[in-house]
Amino acid sequence: MRPGGAPLALLASLLLLLPLRLLWGSLAAPALSRLSVEESREATHSTTAARRTLRSPATPPPRPTNSPYLNENTLQLTERCKDLQDGFEALSNKTKWYSENDYLQIITNIQSCPWKRQAEEYENFRAKLASCCAAVQNFIVSQNNTPAGTNMSYEVESKNEILIRENIFNMFPVSQPLAEYPFGRCAVVGNGGILNQSLCGAEIDKSDFVFRCNLPPTTGNVSKDVGRKTDIVTVNPSIIKLKYGNLKEKKAVFLEDIATYGDAFLLLPAFSFRANTGSSFKVYDVLKQSKARQKVIFFHPKYLKNLDLFWRTKGVTEYRLSSGLMITSVAVELCENVKLYGFWPFSKTVENTPVSHHYYDNNLPKRGFHEMPKEYSQILQLHVKGILKLQFSKCEIA
Repeated sequence: MRPGGAPLALLASLLLLLPLRLLWGSLAAPALSRLSVEESREATHSTTAARRTLRSPATPPPRPTNSPYLNENTLQLTERCKDLQDGFEALSNKTKWYSENDYLQIITNIQSCPWKRQAEEYENFRAKLASCCAAVQNFIVSQNNTPAGTNMSYEVESKNEILIRENIFNMFPVSQPLAEYPFGRCAVVGNGGILNQSLCGAEIDKSDFVFRCNLPPTTGNVSKDVGRKTDIVTVNPSIIKLKYGNLKEKKAVFLEDIATYGDAFLLLPAFSFRANTGSSFKVYDVLKQSKARQKVIFFHPKYLKNLDLFWRTKGVTEYRLSSGLMITSVAVELCENVKLYGFWPFSKTVENTPVSHHYYDNNLPKRGFHEMPKEYSQILQLHVKGILKLQFSKCEIA
C-alpha cells in the first residue's frame, strides 16, 4: 500500500467512526475543517442509518470466545476491547467520507488493547485466501504452472495475451522457488515515514523471511529503523524506467543498488500490463548477464486477478491493489506469523507529529490508482482479529 504514508483527508473506507464512538464512549475527535457541507450531511445521514444496525446497549451480544484481547487487568477494558472487535464485524459501509483524525482516533483505541494471535481466525482467513488464490502454488510464474506455448492473459489488460515462447519459458523457475515454506515469523516492511526513528531494524532482521516493496534503501543510517535482511523485494517497472533509465546509461547504478539485497528475489509484475513486460524482461537479462546473486521472478497474472476479486468482495474496489496488500496476502498464506512494519498512510502520528510519505522521501503517489483507506481498514481488521500484527510505533529494544 502505498505501502507507506500519504495524507488521507477525505477518502472512502469501510470503517465507521461514529458507531465506534458508541462502543467506546465519547472520543471527541473533531472532523477536519476540509470536510465540505455536503460530506458532513452525507456522513450524518449514513451514521443515523448505521446506528440502527448496532445492537442495543441494554442487550449486549454474546462475546466471542476467541477474542484476541485477553488477560486484561480490568473487566471494563476487556469489555471495551471485545466491543471493538464486535464493532468492526458489525459495521457496514454506510459512511462515505471521514477525516484522517477519525482514523487516528480509531488506531489510538486499537493500541490500548493488547494483541494476541488467534490461530483459529488465522487459519480460517488463510483457508479463504488459499481457496481463491493459492499463493503456495500460483503466485509466481513457473514452468510447472505455465507450460511453453501458453497464451497467457495479462492481469489488468485481460483481452491481451502473450505467447510463452521457449525464450520466455526459460526465464521461469521450474517450480515455486520458496522451498522452505511454510516460514515461521515473517516481516512485511512497507516504506512509510512512520519507520523513521522506529528502531525496528533489529527486530525485522530477526524474522525468518522478510518481504519489502519497490527497492527501498536498507543501508546506512536507515538500517537501524528498517533492517537489512531481504528475501523478496517487489520492483515496480516504473522505477526501472524513471530511476534507472530502463537500464541503459544507469545499469551500473541499478546493479550497485540491488547488491545490497544479498540473495533476495526481485519480484516484478511482468504480465500485469503490456507496458511492464519489456522492462521486466530487461531486469532479468541484466541480472543474468551480470551474474548477479539476485534472481528475478514474476507475479502470476492469474494469481493477481484472483486476489483482486477476493479483495473486491471485502470492499476494496479501486483500479489496482497496492504492492503492500499483494505481499501481505502472500505472506498470510506462506507464513505462520505475520507482522507488518511501515504501513502508515497518514500525514501524522497519533501524537500529531508530521510523517513523511516514505521513510526516504516525501514524494506523493498518483491519486486514484490505489485505494489506501479501504486497504488500510482491511489490514486494521486483520490486526484486531489476531490474524496479523501491525507495528504502530517504535519497537522495543531487547
